[in-house]
Amino acid sequence: MMVDLRTSYLGMELKNPLVASASPLSEKVETVQQMEEAGISAVVMYSLFEEQITHESLRLHHQLEYGTESFAEALDYFPDVGRYSIGADAYLEHIKKLKEAVKIPIIASLNGVTKGKWIEYAKRIEGAGADALELNLYNLPTNPETGSAELEAGYLDLVSNIRRGVGIPLALKLSPFFSSLPAMAKQFAEAGADGLVLFNRFYQPDFDLEKLEVVPNLVLSTSQEIRLPLRWIAILYGQVDVDFALTSGVHRAEDVLKAMMAGASVAMTASALLKGGIGLASDILAELQTWMEEHEYESIQQMQGSMSKQAVADPEAFERANYMKELSSYSYLP
Repeated sequence: MMVDLRTSYLGMELKNPLVASASPLSEKVETVQQMEEAGISAVVMYSLFEEQITHESLRLHHQLEYGTESFAEALDYFPDVGRYSIGADAYLEHIKKLKEAVKIPIIASLNGVTKGKWIEYAKRIEGAGADALELNLYNLPTNPETGSAELEAGYLDLVSNIRRGVGIPLALKLSPFFSSLPAMAKQFAEAGADGLVLFNRFYQPDFDLEKLEVVPNLVLSTSQEIRLPLRWIAILYGQVDVDFALTSGVHRAEDVLKAMMAGASVAMTASALLKGGIGLASDILAELQTWMEEHEYESIQQMQGSMSKQAVADPEAFERANYMKELSSYSYLP
């Protein structure tokens, strides 16, 4: 029996549910071609950061107004964006090159939180040929005077403005740190989001005790991290009218299967490909097909949402009752 791995995400028909999430793998045309050959059904490009758009605008203004001391100092204080210092215009050109090189959908990614030039660049991304746009809401509130209501209103305003500005599908990559994720998910859908990507991973800095400096510390994901997005997609599926993408912790065929059963349309992976190589995608898809054949599943659609909160016999397993049960079941053996 030949199983049907096709799925639909953001209105796009994909050949299977395995999507490459934003990572350095999309920086080169050749590696995106390799991902397509390995079976990846769509690629989310590395992110264009708000800081890059702002930096590029500052550079241009500096060249036009050269000689203004205060502006020169402002440029010196601008944070270094490191390897992602590629210009915003180069990002748009890269979209065009990828669209010419591969047949699978290319999803652009904007990373930031303020309106600024976002609407303009969202339009330019659409004009460059991107099939969809992933809005990466990566924000770490540090001001105690700024409340959650103000932050959330800003997010919703940003989403609704971008939605009005572009016609391509719009997905939001969220963090889990909302006081009521279901309410925010519903409001994001009402503001125009076509999909929700759960979840963003906040990279935590570390301290260098010898240099007494704050240093970056990038740790790739493991399969253990799938539990948080798995739980929330299972809870939100059927309650919020959007497509769900599960990201963080997708390393094996088993992880893809769990994502589909929770209610996701696609499972996104990056760390697994960075660790195991692009060819790992072919292995995951082969194992996915074998498992489905052995368990007599005819299609991905057949299993989607089958383990969501609304479908299981014990929905409390996703809630507080399960928390108490797990704690009471653990015993310490010295």
